Amino acid sequence: MIDTALILLRDELISFLSTKDSANVIIDNVGLFESSGGNGLADNIIISLVNIEEESSLKNQPALKRPFTNRAVYRNPPVYLNLYVLFTCNYSGDSYRLALRRLSYIVQFLQSKNSFSIASSVSAGSADLTDPDIIDLRFTMELYTLTFEQINYLWGSLGGRQIPFAMYKLRLVAITERAIAREVPLIEEIETNLTKITNP
Repeated sequence: MIDTALILLRDELISFLSTKDSANVIIDNVGLFESSGGNGLADNIIISLVNIEEESSLKNQPALKRPFTNRAVYRNPPVYLNLYVLFTCNYSGDSYRLALRRLSYIVQFLQSKNSFSIASSVSAGSADLTDPDIIDLRFTMELYTLTFEQINYLWGSLGGRQIPFAMYKLRLVAITERAIAREVPLIEEIETNLTKITNP
């Protein structure tokens, strides 16, 4: 589901940018830019996943589900994730102003549309609409501001020089296997063998 969420986000961004200019948007690891495997990253807008966080407020959900039958199904609850997504505009030299302009377009795009779902996506036609996880995919985007110290750590861990970027928090992606842990019949009646005893 992580890849599906990022593909949906990329497709929506490409659709938005097509009205502005012809920018190429890819999903890749921006940390590879200054390595031998980063030749294809130049002159692109790069979407990278830099952190995953479990949403603690949704952690304690019940495992019991009551379907429209006379049985109770126990499934482990989904894991709800927040994804920290880095948008980088990888243009240098004379194209630095272009990088800043395209970064502005990214912020405009996510300001105008911060809620996403497969149903309202431009990529809905190519999605597997038989998969219930894809049908239920919904998330929101919010700008995540880093301190200068955090920015230093971020680009240090990515192993490269800083380029124009914006980080967003993608909330929430549910991941579940939908595996049945246990299935038991529902309790429909209770029988007791209690008898009333009167004091003499």
